[in-house]
Amino acid sequence: MQNDLKLFIELAEFLISEEQNKPVAAPIDTKALYQKLNLQLEDEATIDSEFKALLKNIIKSTPKTASTSFFNQLFGGRIDRATLGDLLAVMLNNSMYTYKVAGPQVGIEKTILHKICNIIGYPEEADGTFAPGGSMSNYMAVLMARDKYNPSVRNEGITNKMTLYTSEVSHYSIAKNASFIGVGRQQVRAIKTNDRGEMLAEDLDLQITRDIQQGFQPFFVNATAGTTVLGAFDPVKSIHEICKKHDVWLHLDGAYCGAVIFSNTYKHLVEGIALTDSFSVNAHKMLGTPLSCSILVTRNKAYLHQSLSNEAEYLYQTDSDDFNLGKTSLQCGRRNDALKLWTLWKSVGTNGLEAIVDHQFKLANLARDYINKHPDYTLFSFDDSISVCFNYKTISAKKLCTALYEESKLMVGFGNFKGQDFVRMVTINSLLNEEDILNFFKTIEKFVISTDI
Repeated sequence: MQNDLKLFIELAEFLISEEQNKPVAAPIDTKALYQKLNLQLEDEATIDSEFKALLKNIIKSTPKTASTSFFNQLFGGRIDRATLGDLLAVMLNNSMYTYKVAGPQVGIEKTILHKICNIIGYPEEADGTFAPGGSMSNYMAVLMARDKYNPSVRNEGITNKMTLYTSEVSHYSIAKNASFIGVGRQQVRAIKTNDRGEMLAEDLDLQITRDIQQGFQPFFVNATAGTTVLGAFDPVKSIHEICKKHDVWLHLDGAYCGAVIFSNTYKHLVEGIALTDSFSVNAHKMLGTPLSCSILVTRNKAYLHQSLSNEAEYLYQTDSDDFNLGKTSLQCGRRNDALKLWTLWKSVGTNGLEAIVDHQFKLANLARDYINKHPDYTLFSFDDSISVCFNYKTISAKKLCTALYEESKLMVGFGNFKGQDFVRMVTINSLLNEEDILNFFKTIEKFVISTDI
């Protein structure tokens, strides 16, 4: 182990050097991947020198998500104290289903969950769990809602038409999860949005009313705190009024931008969050922990037990249900995703988390200011978002983003809203500074001048 730890340090230092010197890895065409890299598994062992050389080549070719040129996805960067916690979790190698095998790591997870419940204004009976990604957080939320409004379904299956509601620009996991729980994709209602991508509560009311009249059973509404393209925040209070009127579960999908709960400046974007039945947030997005770190909380922990618990005498042999986390988890064996958030939070404090969130909005404001001051750019997004959507000159967004990637200049994606394509940069890497944002635009401008794009 000591030798492998030394090798790990060498490889980590090599990765950091690559990030600084070649922030965008040269992509390998999928047709050439297995010829460029020896990824095959042979009968004989690989000697150490070849093994190290191969690992370095893999590092060279892997996208550098912590570099100053990565703006492609809804995560990025590498915060040191969070990374430390993840490395410790790997070395400790605890599974989080029982207190017997996880010990104080259970206390760490529960401390985070209860603190988040307290911050958003949930009552004492609130609780939560960690999930393997935002999609699974949403899955558990819709599962709890299904079981609340149709308790017999767990044993008898669905016998009536249940309907759920989400905005037309929400995350694709909602439709997937409807199929997983037996409700069906066709029973998902896409609610209209305004020009900012925010759900229209009046259309939600209209569609729920129509479904009730036609004999359906509405049971779940998904609101979004940070839509995947524009980064829009649905109006939680207005949506809650409709949910209360029709008695349906309200979930707030904050996977992308739910961490605004830590910011005194931006928490108004989720005003009314205390009125929701469940809330999810990904710390590996705005809070910068390593992947994955997804959290689901609900205002009444009874629904976690109702939908997710199952007795197993061979497993739950000591301690109470409150400390045997397998009773409130979708999974049995589960890695420790809480420690990395705890080491970050403990080391910087809640005020430090607020600074991380606020800095991302500051970077987004800087980017929008740059765009607005330069006539070659057209802005398509708005304030109070860390998604900055724009076009440069008359160049196709898809063509520009693909060329930047293929030529190893920048990693940035493109999006579409109401038929309009655009470049979508995200300022979610809180380790970036003003110079990095300006270099992003200068790289685009120089690249366009030097190519025939």
